[in-house]
Amino acid sequence: MNSGKSILEAKNLQVKRGGVSVLDISYLGVPEGKVLCLIGPNGAGKSSLLLALSCLLKSSQGEIIFRGKRIGSNYSVFDYRRNLAMVFQEPLLFDTTVFENVAAGLKIRNVKRDEVKRIVEEYLERFGIGHLANRSARKLSGGEAQRTSLARAFAIRPEIIFLDEPFSSLDPPTRESLMGDLESILRETRTTGIMATHDQMEALRLSDQIAVMNEGKIMQIGPPAEVMNHPVDEFVASFVGTETILTGKVIRRNAGTFSVSVAGREVEAVGDASPGESVILCIRPENVTVSTGSSKEITSARNVFSSVVKRIIPSGTFYKVELDCGFPLVTYVTNHAREDLSMHEGMDLTASFKATAIHVIRKKLLPSSGE
Repeated sequence: MNSGKSILEAKNLQVKRGGVSVLDISYLGVPEGKVLCLIGPNGAGKSSLLLALSCLLKSSQGEIIFRGKRIGSNYSVFDYRRNLAMVFQEPLLFDTTVFENVAAGLKIRNVKRDEVKRIVEEYLERFGIGHLANRSARKLSGGEAQRTSLARAFAIRPEIIFLDEPFSSLDPPTRESLMGDLESILRETRTTGIMATHDQMEALRLSDQIAVMNEGKIMQIGPPAEVMNHPVDEFVASFVGTETILTGKVIRRNAGTFSVSVAGREVEAVGDASPGESVILCIRPENVTVSTGSSKEITSARNVFSSVVKRIIPSGTFYKVELDCGFPLVTYVTNHAREDLSMHEGMDLTASFKATAIHVIRKKLLPSSGE
């Protein structure tokens, strides 16, 4: 799925190691000036895809097309790679000063000395390390080293920048600060970016598109809101934070909605499905509300269930609450809400969620004795 002209395309791209396929991409198009984030579990193929797209990893078959030209055919790998920059999880810096590290790519490209000085100083300031220009790269903190690595990458003004887990080894405050700077520079320069990350929040913040990967394949690609709220299958749903994934059988078709039997309870979802059909219901935790009331009068939601708090798990700025409604249900609450409800494990609560808040994944139609 694309929104705009693709600067980079991969077609039937495969990578094998020891005869085993580690990457199998039928098609990928990266729109110019946009940021694509690759997310997925460890071993999903994110880094392999970055390396293959940047021609640092040889593919077994397929083609990579840059601005309509096939790499290795009517456009050389050398010329292609001069248009790219790569930033790894661990900064790979030369044993020299910060200034010389950032200048390295420009000197290789025979940029004039005065222009090198101007560009290097510009990007040192952009990444907040102008005061470190004469410091040895060996004396930098992790965050300073990664800022230097990013400044060096952007200094050559690449048409595409590849980022492989660039924040994963940094502490939270450093990560947040550097992510903000990267976000600003990507938007200001309109540089096309392809970033591998396991962090959903990073992907949501930086990306125009998200591709969810598993076992070397792209399972779903699209705008962040589409992928997060409309996952194509159970794997994608679980990986993008859909904490509640329920399997049920349609028992009744209503006007604009349908009812599903889940563990003996009836759940109503928006859409059209036939009795006997097996469906998967995906409910994000932020769409589930809890209260101490017991009547349906407390909410306009179609789905209201008595529940028992099974676990309360601290998760940074909120609490993840696991409920038993006859089926498992997960919600998030703030500390303030937890205190207001005097919430504790074992207490009874009323849980509710709207029919419109359910994302339905339809499975094949099953025989129904009712039809």
